[in-house]
Amino acid sequence: MPEKILLDTDIGSDIDDAVCLAYLLAQPRCELLGVTTVTGEATKRAMLASALCRVAGVDVPIRPGEEATLAGAPSPQALAHQADRVAGWPHESEFPRGEAVDFLAATIRAHPGEVTLLTIGPLTNAALLFDRHSDTAGLLKALVLMGGRYTTDGKPEWNVRCDPEAAARVFAAPVPRVRAVGLDVTRQVYLEADAFSARCTVPLLRPVRDFAAVWFAERDGIYFHDPLAAVTVFDDEVCEFTRGEVTVDGSGATAWRPRADGPHEVATAVAPDRFFTDYFGVF
Repeated sequence: MPEKILLDTDIGSDIDDAVCLAYLLAQPRCELLGVTTVTGEATKRAMLASALCRVAGVDVPIRPGEEATLAGAPSPQALAHQADRVAGWPHESEFPRGEAVDFLAATIRAHPGEVTLLTIGPLTNAALLFDRHSDTAGLLKALVLMGGRYTTDGKPEWNVRCDPEAAARVFAAPVPRVRAVGLDVTRQVYLEADAFSARCTVPLLRPVRDFAAVWFAERDGIYFHDPLAAVTVFDDEVCEFTRGEVTVDGSGATAWRPRADGPHEVATAVAPDRFFTDYFGVF
């Protein structure tokens, strides 16, 4: 059976969000029910998502979401830099505003126990979903997120640091299954810019390669943070997961305590070759 997916993304900053969305659009086992965007310039981010959906030839509902943090402060991620490239690709430019959280709730209620919410950006939309529609946490099949750092020390990971309060609320929500794929694991899956661009020959990856020009202007390659989280939905063996409990402090630092009966599953290892086979194999 296809996996019903709702994607919540900050596409337009790191290129890995576009890489992730392209994978979901190409994955034959994915039924993408909708896309919501988060952080600054949410409408521009929605345009980027629309461009990829157009190339894929699918009509996916797209809703711009929250641009501020849960506390109402400006997001630390104010700009969608890759939106400068979207003019070269057909896309929608008008979207319903202020409906993202309600859209998520309605979609989850329409498919109780069947939807995986895949969050690959700051967790503001997800926190508001559980705050405003408390029943939806229990109606999800799973929540899979890219965010945090669990097995190595270091500064807080970006998605969590952008809205620590939102992340804390999401990890505390009574979702039946929560999987977290953190920076310590995703940084093991990497391609240099030229190697990645050389593999972007199929139609759906061509706009990704175009958007990536903005990213690669200042960087030498790509870590597949968000695509790895997506692949775990369809391949249980690409990462090893260990059960425990995640907590988030006010700075966005994640603490993880292994526990056999814990409410969260944290990725602790990855098979990079298997990931690349899974990822590029769908195109």
